[in-house]
Amino acid sequence: MIACDFDLNITYISCGWEGSATDARVLRSAKATGFTVPAGKFYLVDGGYANTESFLAPYRGVRYHLKEFGHGRHRPQNYQELFNHRHALMRNHVERVLGILKKRFPILHVATFHQMSNQVKIPAATAILHNIIRMQHGDEEWLDHQDEDLIPPANYVDLPNGDDNHQGQNHAGNVLRDQIAMQMWNDFPHD
Repeated sequence: MIACDFDLNITYISCGWEGSATDARVLRSAKATGFTVPAGKFYLVDGGYANTESFLAPYRGVRYHLKEFGHGRHRPQNYQELFNHRHALMRNHVERVLGILKKRFPILHVATFHQMSNQVKIPAATAILHNIIRMQHGDEEWLDHQDEDLIPPANYVDLPNGDDNHQGQNHAGNVLRDQIAMQMWNDFPHD
C-alpha cells in the first residue's frame, strides 16, 4: 500500500505483504500501526478497497479509466461517470509515483538474492530516496532517456494486483461519494 500527495511525495508506504494479501487486510494493518486519515479528509482508493468516509472508491460498473473518456469518446453522461472520471484524474498521481519509482529504481523489477527481511525494506528505501530527490528538486526528465534493457525482462518479477476481489461497501462512504458526485454533476456544464 502506498499513499502520495499531489506533489508526488510519498506520504505512506506499507511493505512486506504477499501479493495475495487483500487490500482490506493491508489497510487494517496499516491503521493498527499508525496510519491515520486527518479529520475531515479522505483518500482516493482503487476499487479493491471498501468505500468509506475516509477511503473513497470509484463507482463499480461505471466507466472509470481515463482512456474510456479519451478522444472521440463521450463526455460523462451522469454524476457517477463524472465522479469516476475526476477520481481517475486525481488517483493517477499514485500511479505516476509508482511508475517513477519503478523506472528510477530497477531493483523493484527483479528478484534479489537478499534475505527476505532485507527485501521487504527495499520499497521503503526507494520511497525515502524518491522523496529526498523531490525535496532537492531533482530533475526527472532523465527517466525518459534510460535504456529499457538495463535489466533483462526475463529477470522481472510479476507483481500481483490483488485488488479485484474485494466486495465490501460502506453506507456512509456511499452517501459521501454520492454527495460529492452530485455536486460535481450540478456544477458540470451539460451540452
